[in-house]
Amino acid sequence: MTNPGTPTFDQLRILLAVVETGSFAGAGRRLNRATSVISYGIANLEAQLGLTLFDREATRKPRLTVAGHAVLAEARAVAQGIDGLRAKVKGLLDGLEAEVNLVVDVMLPSDRLGRVLRAFHAEFPTVTLRLHVEALGAVTALVLDRRAVIGISGPLAAEMAGIERIDVGSVMMIPVAAPDHPLARMKPMPPGAGRDHVQLVLTDRSPLTEGRDFAVQSPRTWRLADLGAKHALLREGIGWGNMPVPMIEADLATGALVQLAMPDHVSGDYSLSAIYRRDTPPGPAATWLLDQFVSSADYSDI
Repeated sequence: MTNPGTPTFDQLRILLAVVETGSFAGAGRRLNRATSVISYGIANLEAQLGLTLFDREATRKPRLTVAGHAVLAEARAVAQGIDGLRAKVKGLLDGLEAEVNLVVDVMLPSDRLGRVLRAFHAEFPTVTLRLHVEALGAVTALVLDRRAVIGISGPLAAEMAGIERIDVGSVMMIPVAAPDHPLARMKPMPPGAGRDHVQLVLTDRSPLTEGRDFAVQSPRTWRLADLGAKHALLREGIGWGNMPVPMIEADLATGALVQLAMPDHVSGDYSLSAIYRRDTPPGPAATWLLDQFVSSADYSDI
């Protein structure tokens, strides 16, 4: 069995230049080298691999052989990897983070999150992103514990010392239930009716809100740590609860859920803030990401 040699990155660059320019002379001009140096480099590469990469007999223009096409694909992959490595190292030398840990409140509309992260990926293709989705105090807890450098938090962040906050909008919260739920059939609904039925309540996994309730009216509650599970149980008619409008717009349109006209319930905005520790300010990529959340806030319809 013949073992090929290991080509150098310079040899692979010469191969790519010949293919992309269509000639040895064109590759020489691109790389600022004599044509003879290009020809010598290709000959050395073929010797290293034990393969003929170009058919030089059929035409004056170098044409890849079958083996040449196979090697070309790998050479491009290696070149892209080297380019990515160089870009990441340059970013590190320039102060760009290698990784950004972001935690967002589960109430943040997913389409808004998607738009921001798509733009982030286009702007910083070499920066790895780690995304956490949490509820209530767990967002701030991850930032305080330095497990996330930045976060998009609900109103609880305003109570935490050492946290810098930037307003990034809000989300409308409304009480809803399935159309066959007893509360949905009450017209008009008397004050205090919600206290007689199970209320589905979102909780978090952090100790920051331990023993505290938010917008809880009923003494009969089911505690859920997942907003998706709460959404599913509401659709099944198991209790009533407050939900962010963007998440249930389709349900309201189809009638899978109905808004409850509760006279003693205060519907309102769930404020959102971009947060970070004052003693650990975000780097260039994380700062850019925070700016995108600020600029994407639309107070007219969220």
